Amino acid sequence: MFFPPSLPPTPSGRSLGRVKTPPEVVRFMVGLAEAPKGGRVLEPACAHGPFLRAFREVHGTGYRFFGVEIDPSALDLPPWAEGVVADFLLWEPPGEAFDLVLGNPPYGIVGEASKYPIHVLKEVKGLYKKAFSTWRGKYNLYGAFIEKSVRLLRPGGILLFVVPATWLVLDDFSLLRAFLAQEGRVEVYYLGEVFPGRRVSAVVLRFQKGGKGLALWDTKREGGEFVPALWEEYPDWRGEMVRFETEETRRLEASGTPLGKLFRIRFAARSPEFKRHPAVQREPGPGLVPVLTGRNLKPGWIDYEKNHSGLWMPKERAKELRDFYATSHLVVAHTKGTRVVAAWDERAYPWREEFHLLPKEGVRLDPLLLVQWLNSEEIQAHVRTLYRDFVPHLTLRMLERLPLRREYGFHTSPVRWERVAQEALTGL
Repeated sequence: MFFPPSLPPTPSGRSLGRVKTPPEVVRFMVGLAEAPKGGRVLEPACAHGPFLRAFREVHGTGYRFFGVEIDPSALDLPPWAEGVVADFLLWEPPGEAFDLVLGNPPYGIVGEASKYPIHVLKEVKGLYKKAFSTWRGKYNLYGAFIEKSVRLLRPGGILLFVVPATWLVLDDFSLLRAFLAQEGRVEVYYLGEVFPGRRVSAVVLRFQKGGKGLALWDTKREGGEFVPALWEEYPDWRGEMVRFETEETRRLEASGTPLGKLFRIRFAARSPEFKRHPAVQREPGPGLVPVLTGRNLKPGWIDYEKNHSGLWMPKERAKELRDFYATSHLVVAHTKGTRVVAAWDERAYPWREEFHLLPKEGVRLDPLLLVQWLNSEEIQAHVRTLYRDFVPHLTLRMLERLPLRREYGFHTSPVRWERVAQEALTGL
């Protein structure tokens, strides 16, 4: 038996990323599960084994059941299941591969207690990063659970996890999506917010080792149960972002040029950079302007007066933090949910947050028409349809794919950006 690295005497469920699974979600997943008689069924991070118990109740006996749990005080399996106290991500099981892995893996980022929820595992984070080929960026622990489980499956074996929807679109999971596409067939069932008290949009991932392609399913609730409806099949999926595409979203994207091809998209300087800068002050004074945040950004306009950051600095020195602060440019929200909020910063103020878009060489634009289009209901509906509530904010990849049609304020020419900026400023 493998015991996990030393933990605090009584680590809480929250500190290990544990979230209780609603019974209707367990029933829905067990209905999607299958394994051959005599097969090996595994629940990682099992605690009392709700998925093992539900599977046995529906599918009967005649299987070999296993559960792995890092917290000895939480492990409470019935006698017909074999429980193992171990860190699942570092566990090397003896014997055969598994026919079915199902459950609700922990959610959260491993790191310092001051920043991240799963701090009790920070000492082994380096081992995780070495062990998993899909680990990228901050990563979320559930991504590593998915990779580990796939590697433990036999050919034809099935993985069923309920996980946050963030892996469908975030760059941190691009390696995971490519890994899943390479290893087998992926089915995604969108559930929405199903965990009481948690603002997390969830999906059920059903993966079969071998095969290929992606199937995206929507669900609706009827009588307390989830009823799935196939949205679309992607037989040649290779790990791209997963989106709820429609004929209308395809038409809109085909009608214009992606923002990423027209603009250089940058992000604001971070709060620590401002606080370290010698010209930044914590009190207002002569010659100082507020450092703006997302709360200053409104659809079509910017509130230059209120200070939500608690920081002030000379406007002319803002370019020492980011050179684009010295030029009027387009600002698009990162912090206002999955919607598009855009305005033109004609005063060129310092910003602590949001996306900042600079036209590429040879792109001429009309700031007023551009801002109107990005704030339009057509664009809002487009984003809501594709991405629903997968993540709590607009991402770079979502932004750079937004289409811009010529009638909404741009055309290309050999003119340099300095002239474009000057014309935009004088035209407002």
